[in-house]
Amino acid sequence: MKKVALIRGDGTGPELVDAMLPVLQASGSKAEYVSCDAGADWWEKNKGPTFVPDATWKVLEEASCCFKGPTTTLPIAGTPRSVAISIRQKFNLYANVRPVKTFPNRVGPMGDVDFLCVREGTEGLYSGIEYKATEDVALAVRVISRGKSTKVSKYAFEEARRRGWKKLAAINKANILKVTDGLFLESVHDVGKNYPEVEIEDLFIDNFAQQLVKNPQRFNQTIVLGTNLFMDILSEEAAGLVGSIAMIYSANFGDNYAMFEPAHGSTPKYRGMNKVNPAATILSGSWMLEYIGEEKQGKAVFDATMKVIGEGKHVTYDLGGTAGTKEMAQAIIAKL
Repeated sequence: MKKVALIRGDGTGPELVDAMLPVLQASGSKAEYVSCDAGADWWEKNKGPTFVPDATWKVLEEASCCFKGPTTTLPIAGTPRSVAISIRQKFNLYANVRPVKTFPNRVGPMGDVDFLCVREGTEGLYSGIEYKATEDVALAVRVISRGKSTKVSKYAFEEARRRGWKKLAAINKANILKVTDGLFLESVHDVGKNYPEVEIEDLFIDNFAQQLVKNPQRFNQTIVLGTNLFMDILSEEAAGLVGSIAMIYSANFGDNYAMFEPAHGSTPKYRGMNKVNPAATILSGSWMLEYIGEEKQGKAVFDATMKVIGEGKHVTYDLGGTAGTKEMAQAIIAKL
């Protein structure tokens, strides 16, 4: 039996996780979930330098992987860095991965899409190195290393090979950030020499963002690879192509550990309203089951969720339905 560290999160996080767990259990999963504290709600009560208490780090280290519900990160100077960034950096989860694929009977405003966003998850501007040079000048350090760029590039090329895809788009702004993005691109192309079947296209971030809403089909069956902040923004933009960020499931992979999470935030204004779409949370959970070796159960959850979304009868308001969070989760269980 695999042990999973479970962070319920803030805002609507706990109710989303509580909607997901019965779905995973109904699939026949035997995973053991160990709940642990982390996030802004815990921090507001306990304060201190971190959103993740020491006891939670111990649970995380002893688990096979982590599932994290949405957590709140306060946009206030002097407050701790986010839970997600803390865990990514602690376990060197260098590949943040978000599939962007049209859902059944849910063609988006720009047509069918199918690509994979791969984002370096531990450095860049999210390294957290900021300071004031003077009272009126604040600086942030963007860290790009050959080691992390190489690791995330290898993940991206391996995923292209696994899927049988022949294209990789390397997102950058090397015409302006000549040294940092120059190093990133050099790493991508060095790794790419071992994958001659995959064509690399270097694309400036502003051009890619425009192409994404003008002609997104040109990126179908493409791995879209980029640095931390660039891909955080672009994968959020890409979510609009398939409906909303509430549909985007994600995973963070390192060499020996992984964290799974919905890509969206904690939406505290909807807390306790049984309103938020649980799809991204449940699909992230299905991916987690596959990761811990429960491939059959994970696929069953994935397929059942797709059926409910495709039928459109028991879906939340953002999908044009009237079901609540719990009701949509129950409909997925019924499909199982």
